[in-house]
Amino acid sequence: MDEYLVPTKAADAEFTERRSRFIGHIVPAETEEEAIAALKAFREQYWDATHNVYAYIIHGGAMRYSDDSEPQGTAGMPVLEVLRREGIENVLCVVTRYFGGILLGAGGLVRAYTKAAKIAVDAAGISQKRVWETVELPCPYPLFERLRGEVAAMDGIVQDVEYGAEVLIRAILPQAKTQDFLARITDVSRGQVSAAVTGQEYRAFPIKE
Repeated sequence: MDEYLVPTKAADAEFTERRSRFIGHIVPAETEEEAIAALKAFREQYWDATHNVYAYIIHGGAMRYSDDSEPQGTAGMPVLEVLRREGIENVLCVVTRYFGGILLGAGGLVRAYTKAAKIAVDAAGISQKRVWETVELPCPYPLFERLRGEVAAMDGIVQDVEYGAEVLIRAILPQAKTQDFLARITDVSRGQVSAAVTGQEYRAFPIKE
């Protein structure tokens, strides 16, 4: 199955530049139809804005952008470039601008729309969509921090820790790295820990918040 990055959640972030108010919005969108519907909702909500610039990227599908009457190349493309640079797909970014009466110039507009898109992406967070396997590691307390570090080293995520006579770590790992992880755990624990794969799922988990 495909592996790709997506926004973790919908989010908004804003700032003011020379009296113009810029509001960046990020919305997850699985299809182009979802992106268009969300864009329509933003245009209705911010009907009084000077501009509602947008860009969206659908995994395996469309990639679109619009300057929405800003000078060509100063708005939609910079927003799209932020999404491409961050590597995220299945995402719509809308940047709403309320003009404050002071012209920013072409360079100023590019910087402002880039910033609005970037702070919105940062607010939304980034998740990795891939096949993940759930793993349980019962381990002695002295090995706990070491094994938690091994999970992180394999791009895994510790989801739960249970404290009892020993520590039980529940984690998820990329499927492609699970076997290497199991071998590594046996090695670093000198056979004291035997990790077990307990499940598998294809979904997105946050990797950057």
